[in-house]
Amino acid sequence: MTTHRPTRRILLLGGAGLALAGCSGLPIGGPAPTLYTLSPKSTFPADLPTVSRQLGVDRPSSPAALATTRIAVARGPYTIDYYAGARWIDEAPDMVQRLLIESFENSKRIVGVGRESVTLRSDIVLQVELREFQAEYLEGAQVPTIRVRINVKLVRMPQRHIVAATTVERTLPAPDNRMTSIVATFDEVLGKVLREIVVWTLGNPAINA
Repeated sequence: MTTHRPTRRILLLGGAGLALAGCSGLPIGGPAPTLYTLSPKSTFPADLPTVSRQLGVDRPSSPAALATTRIAVARGPYTIDYYAGARWIDEAPDMVQRLLIESFENSKRIVGVGRESVTLRSDIVLQVELREFQAEYLEGAQVPTIRVRINVKLVRMPQRHIVAATTVERTLPAPDNRMTSIVATFDEVLGKVLREIVVWTLGNPAINA
């Protein structure tokens, strides 16, 4: 099974046909899906503060429809479907957690950051909720708009007090209906959200309080 990456910072090899699959997924014995991944953010403001704390990043919570490797599609406000023949390389919450950690690392403005676990003695935990992560064909649109919305909370340890919270949402229409373009647009939209979360976190007075 070949892993493909979106254009710009990562490479896409070939394109998958655009179709929709119901919750049953691909037929048994059908062709293997094409796997896609996204990239972390690597550019940040020059005046981004340096933080001396250790940050643990929780695995994002999400609706069940997004806790999957399938690429979610919304054609109305009350339904979720999935593209056929295409998958994320990891379940969406795991992929977002990894990319968020890598984005913090790429900022070079924090002493330590990693997955929140019993082995990481975090000063602050970033709780993450993946609320929207889908392509939307609303009101009969022929080309999707990509929507990403993530809520984050800074939790001071060991008291586990929430000291700050914000929600970041971005949307962007894909240039066309090809799977390669759709994934590249996911990459761009998620990148904007990741960047804003990193800047908000490192610039928040509560993280160094």
